[in-house]
Amino acid sequence: MTTLRPFTCDDLFKFNNITCRQHEAVLYGIPFYLQYLAHWPEYFIVAEAPGGELMGYIMGKAEGSVAREEWHGHVTALSVAPEFRRLGLAAKLMEMLEEISERKGGFFVDLFVRVSNQVAVNMYKRLGYSVYRTVIEYYSASNGEPDEDAYDMRKALSRDTEKKSIIPLPHPVRPEDIE
Repeated sequence: MTTLRPFTCDDLFKFNNITCRQHEAVLYGIPFYLQYLAHWPEYFIVAEAPGGELMGYIMGKAEGSVAREEWHGHVTALSVAPEFRRLGLAAKLMEMLEEISERKGGFFVDLFVRVSNQVAVNMYKRLGYSVYRTVIEYYSASNGEPDEDAYDMRKALSRDTEKKSIIPLPHPVRPEDIE
């Protein structure tokens, strides 16, 4: 039986099967994970197999302005080890982050995903997310390839009764235009 539990410092030494895969979009350093764990521990959740192996994790935060109705949950990273995919773990982890964001009074949940990652884009759409805007050259290439665009995808929460937070922007933006 899978256990969903808060991420701990010890997990940093147990999740190579998740983070060190071929084609990993982003590899974060230990200080980055520790920063999230210290500031937003409730947004950092792991899925653990009965034998103690980590199956996946989600890492996020709460950010934005309440006054401008932009207070929201943000998904920084969602990753499931290849051998545990297609079991609904990503959907369950997303649901948990959305519930936390609801309890914190968020208007929406957002995330960034590579435009080329159609498997992820389609999964997020199935979970109720829509493309809010395209961010030009959001992902930096490290191997001589061109930088890649991202979709900023959003899902309105119950506090956004008029769904204003998910009205798509008509034109792409650049990373420096993102607040």
